[in-house]
Amino acid sequence: MEKIKESTVGSMVADNLKVASVFDKYGIDYCCKGNRTLEQVCKIHGLDPDTIVEEINSAIDAPSKAGYDFNNWPIDLLADYIEKTHHRYVQKAIPEIVRKLEKITDVHGEGHPELSDVLMMFKDSAIALTNHMRKEELVLFPFIREMVNEGSPASDQMPLNSVTNPIRQMMIEHDTEGERFARMSAITNAYTVPSDGCNTYKLTMDMLKEFENDLHLHIHLENNILFPKALKLESAS
Repeated sequence: MEKIKESTVGSMVADNLKVASVFDKYGIDYCCKGNRTLEQVCKIHGLDPDTIVEEINSAIDAPSKAGYDFNNWPIDLLADYIEKTHHRYVQKAIPEIVRKLEKITDVHGEGHPELSDVLMMFKDSAIALTNHMRKEELVLFPFIREMVNEGSPASDQMPLNSVTNPIRQMMIEHDTEGERFARMSAITNAYTVPSDGCNTYKLTMDMLKEFENDLHLHIHLENNILFPKALKLESAS
């Protein structure tokens, strides 16, 4: 049990994705702040570590649903998956969420002024995430694939000569978006629909929550699995 408490939350989810359900339940950030130990996050959230460990073990022992063992995937395959699954989801979801946020802000904004802030923050996030994903797709991910195929890519063939600085920058940008969505969640009371909210209001909050959940997994796959393995591969070459 003590060993589990000393493990980082990011590494625990990387080892077994089932653990994420426990952390999601208690609002524990295992993606952007995945380098904290379980004992540390329990102190921050005022949780009993023994209780959380019991829930983690129960989640791990529960019958497995269909899923993927991302931690054992080749990193070029994982990069492909992130791009084709999470990047495409973000690209598809952004315009629809913006339209619905604009609609409910027009209708409900007077009684719920926080909607204007959510709309502004989501638009800022949309721009930042679009630029962020473009850098990954055009520069970082091709470099990682080249490392897998060739060992260490030649500097005259790729726009980078190391993954270290790009990964550091991507993680900084992940922190920014994680904090932005934490603020959106806070001012909407975890995307709770008010008593006077219409069906579109509810759908919009559901879409925002789904977007945030997808972003958490997206960032987790990069911060806790893809990036550490890319750095390890480069250092071994």
